[in-house]
Amino acid sequence: MLKLVTWLRSKDEKYFRPFFDKHPQIEVCNALTKDVSIADADGLLLTGGSDIAPEFLKQPIPDRSVLEEDVDPARDRWEFAAVDQALERGLPVLAICKGMQLFNVALGGTLKLDIPGHKLAEQKDNDIQPLRSDTRSTHRFEKVNSSHHQAVDSLGKGLMVESWCVQDDIIEQIRLRNYPFALGVQYHPERGKIYDSLFEDFFSRLNNSKKF
Repeated sequence: MLKLVTWLRSKDEKYFRPFFDKHPQIEVCNALTKDVSIADADGLLLTGGSDIAPEFLKQPIPDRSVLEEDVDPARDRWEFAAVDQALERGLPVLAICKGMQLFNVALGGTLKLDIPGHKLAEQKDNDIQPLRSDTRSTHRFEKVNSSHHQAVDSLGKGLMVESWCVQDDIIEQIRLRNYPFALGVQYHPERGKIYDSLFEDFFSRLNNSKKF
């Protein structure tokens, strides 16, 4: 059985479950509920969550009041280590929302610590935020959902931008160059009905991860 490792909050499970249920051959190993090693994993899923704890950021923090208070240093510590190990092994990585921000920081990037206009109630579950995408992007969506107050600023090593928000150029999708599959999306594909191809692409990579 293939193993997908992640740190998944209980309140998010209902969103991911329909996608997981389509692939009973994949065992989802949740580091929130048990000890999970990436040594025998076939892929890494980084999901949404609270802000990255300040001690893990690689930039000045002029105003700490903009950061959320419910940070989870234990989770961040596990996920940063998991990214390092996954990339060392060539595993496929899908990083969603906070996960994309953490992936960027893990590769040396920085964040915009507080942005307006991307966490409106009507955007959370509705695909209404318009994007523009690089023509080389494998996954291109005209509009996506949005629920975040931080965003990628300077890119981490080896990352390229695939999609931006039309209104303000906030980065919404990134990819690691010259790597089999490492994709970060700032939107929440687990909450929408148009993102099946993205998940299917990621899950198919797990089947090939042993060959990297």
